[in-house]
Amino acid sequence: MPGIIENLVNELTRLPGIGRKTAQRLAFFILSMPEAEALSLAKAIQTVKEKARFCSRCFNITEKEICEICSDNSRDKSKVVVVEEPSNILVMERVKSFRCLYHVLLGALSPIDGITPEKLKIRELIDRVKHNGIQEIIIATNPNTKGEITAQYINELLRPLGVTVSRIAYGLPMGSDIEFADEVTLGKALEGRREL
Repeated sequence: MPGIIENLVNELTRLPGIGRKTAQRLAFFILSMPEAEALSLAKAIQTVKEKARFCSRCFNITEKEICEICSDNSRDKSKVVVVEEPSNILVMERVKSFRCLYHVLLGALSPIDGITPEKLKIRELIDRVKHNGIQEIIIATNPNTKGEITAQYINELLRPLGVTVSRIAYGLPMGSDIEFADEVTLGKALEGRREL
């Protein structure tokens, strides 16, 4: 394989979820693209690296000092959903009926990986609770070990501040069959049950 293609393949494998075979397919696809489209893709990558930044309030990705969500006066400013990554906001925003604010931690606690509370935006969350009239923090970290540890840690810090701290429920997805659920998922579904 020519060096320039090999270099592109190596760069593409640095992306999450992209193995060598997928990187090779992408490299040859890019090579076969019309030049204008390939350059447009390269320009989009360059522009996002030059202009994207973190919102100074919630740490969502934005081009401005304050993101569109934090600037939206129609949102319920008394509730803040805490997520691990900016990409989680896109998922949460699909629920059109729930319009509140967000706080992005930029990761989850993992002492083994060197991710301690100081490396996350936890102190900034506490400052927001203390100074912005927030009444409820809804923790929406991932339902895995790191997410659970992070949720517990935040809960312990926020409880003394008199704010309601809740955790999103999780369990069985709509349209699935109970017989295919694993024990952990079924257990969480039972714990998160609600009265009809």
